Amino acid sequence: MSSKRAPTGLRILVDTREQTPWRFSEAVTVERVTLPTGDYSLAGFTDRVAIERKSLADLVMCVGPERERFLDEMRRLRAYDVRAVVVEASVDDVLAHAYRSNTAPQSVIGTTVAIWADYGVPTVWAGDARNAANLVERLFCRILQKGQRPAA
Repeated sequence: MSSKRAPTGLRILVDTREQTPWRFSEAVTVERVTLPTGDYSLAGFTDRVAIERKSLADLVMCVGPERERFLDEMRRLRAYDVRAVVVEASVDDVLAHAYRSNTAPQSVIGTTVAIWADYGVPTVWAGDARNAANLVERLFCRILQKGQRPAA
């Protein structure tokens, strides 16, 4: 993170199925747990906060062969107060067809719009993994700073 330190007690939970987890600032404690939905959550908020991580290749797979599994995940995410799909790419990467698949860029963008409209799950285009980790860390800090402290 930049100038502000993470609040004391910021514990980010990472799903055990994440093969290469994001790297957060040194102010964060990271714990590996099995999350019911999503890849990242905030300790004390696992029933309210869920973030799904996607590389561009993963997202493109979710538009095609893994679409039904992905839509099931979006239906589960709908139950969370704070939810998002965080993509380690930009919209420009999609439009430039910077991935190996015959899936049209319009289909990829259309799917992200559909999950937002149909399930209330926004897509955050972070650009890369470093920016994605920074954005999620800031989001989790904001939740704690708003006075919504987890139970001890």
